[in-house]
Amino acid sequence: MNNSKQTGADPRAEINSEKSLTDTRKGKPFKVLRQLFIDENRKRFPSVPDHCRVIPKYQDKTANGLTRCIIDFLKFSGHQSERINSTGRVIDHRKSYTDTLGHVKTIGGVKYIPTAGTRGTSDISATIQGKSVKIEIKIKSDRQSEYQKEYQRQIEQAGGLYFIARSFDQFYNWYNETFQEGGQ
Repeated sequence: MNNSKQTGADPRAEINSEKSLTDTRKGKPFKVLRQLFIDENRKRFPSVPDHCRVIPKYQDKTANGLTRCIIDFLKFSGHQSERINSTGRVIDHRKSYTDTLGHVKTIGGVKYIPTAGTRGTSDISATIQGKSVKIEIKIKSDRQSEYQKEYQRQIEQAGGLYFIARSFDQFYNWYNETFQEGGQ
């Protein structure tokens, strides 16, 4: 007889949680991240049965995917983390009108306003065990700009930590070495 039927648990919950730990990405870091998500989701929504929980398909093939993995991992692990948006913005001054012949005309232009933030700032800012941590996301052949190298130098000189993440596995290993195994 199935053990879940003896305890009254829903057998689909076991299947769902097993599937969730073996979906999109293999490897311990992604299994840990998905389990942290499930645990956090159970705390926030205790009345939702496990088989009804939607577990994100975490991946680190894109900069946005890797950023989401790292931010979620840090938040679910009890740390503060946030994405830093350092892009400028576009202001659209165009106006359209219809002339007396029925033609649509557009006048004005578009203007780009650069960011007011620090040039070279990192993609993620976090506080881990009281330590300021800046994380730069680099995928494939992406490299640091001179502004980013200077920003890294300033952070490290001030006593903060700066890390360049190229994959979630790499970040997970750095995190464990730095914070879990008596590092910093």
